[in-house]
Amino acid sequence: MNYGTTLAYLRKKSGYTQSQAADYISSISNKTCSFKVVSHWENGVSSPTVEQFLLLCEYYRVEDIQRTFRNVHSDFENLKKLNTLGKGRAEEYISMLSTNPLFSESESTDNFSPLSKFIRLYDIPVAAGGGTFLDSDSFAELEVDKTIPSDADFAVRVSGDSMEPRFVDSQVIFIMEQKMLEIGEVGIFSLNGDSYVKKLGQGKLISLNPRYEPIEIHEYDCLHIFGKVIG
Repeated sequence: MNYGTTLAYLRKKSGYTQSQAADYISSISNKTCSFKVVSHWENGVSSPTVEQFLLLCEYYRVEDIQRTFRNVHSDFENLKKLNTLGKGRAEEYISMLSTNPLFSESESTDNFSPLSKFIRLYDIPVAAGGGTFLDSDSFAELEVDKTIPSDADFAVRVSGDSMEPRFVDSQVIFIMEQKMLEIGEVGIFSLNGDSYVKKLGQGKLISLNPRYEPIEIHEYDCLHIFGKVIG
């Protein structure tokens, strides 16, 4: 039983519809989910994020993720160095990676729909805390499917927590290249050589996490807009 089939089996066993599963995720997560997205997961068209995957396991009352999705016990040597919480987190990530044909030696790509587009994923993350330089020559080609916005031109990885709860540390976000943004839109900026993901304010770059003060933009600052965050 492959990854998507397992998700469908667990949902049906629990007596839920795809719409009910989607509504549960949407009620807790900051990212809206629909029954079509759940259907894509179950049919191998796309995969849920770590948060969405864990919410599904919670909703379907999955007690042992490793056994359920991989039919193995967690007996890796390095796991002995972790406490109970750390072991559980490591097992969750391993379970997700093992279902992806890019990382698994046993999964067949026959169960996955072909990916349709390559976009740039920059190696150096943009800051959601302090500034980090976005090197325009340092990127990898990321193959994405049709669940990614079609007008996405490139992707970056968030660093820090100042854009929580909408964007979390290490999350990959997708950008449409444009040189102008409206006030209130979230984009990727370079300010004096440091790159940020922030909301554009009037004369400032604003974090969504209230613990962080806005970054003031002065007349003498060098500000460049890379694009708008669209996914």
